[in-house]
Amino acid sequence: MNTAIIKPQWSPLTIALMVIGFITFPPLGFIVLAYIIWGEKFGGSAEKAQAYWNKGCGYMRNNKKHFGGFNRDQSSSGNAAFDDYRSDQLKRLDEERARLDAEIDAFHEYMANLRKAKDREEFDRFMSEHRGNRQGFGDNNQNNNNWGNNG
Repeated sequence: MNTAIIKPQWSPLTIALMVIGFITFPPLGFIVLAYIIWGEKFGGSAEKAQAYWNKGCGYMRNNKKHFGGFNRDQSSSGNAAFDDYRSDQLKRLDEERARLDAEIDAFHEYMANLRKAKDREEFDRFMSEHRGNRQGFGDNNQNNNNWGNNG
């Protein structure tokens, strides 16, 4: 049930809020503008917003060479030993992040497979009940279920 009073769309109310936001406190106007433009991507859900944010962060992390301004290895402390230690630790953290990202992907795949199995089980149960309710349906066809059998 979607009970949002202010929906992320161009309406007289959202435009008025945006103008009032720009007049009173400009960052508030930008926030309302961002909500109008990108609010539908989040669907009003914190989980969808977090997933969208993680997707963007993952894109930036995987394409570091394109985002040179965000590269944290360019600064130097002036101490070569500390800089070596720091680069080793950052490398270790990047490897750990990559491992955790792989685990997240594996978990999402596992959950998708569980959902598919549950859907298949519910569908098979429905079909068996549906076949039981239909009179005159051939009994010899009930065991010829070739779902998932390709050979």
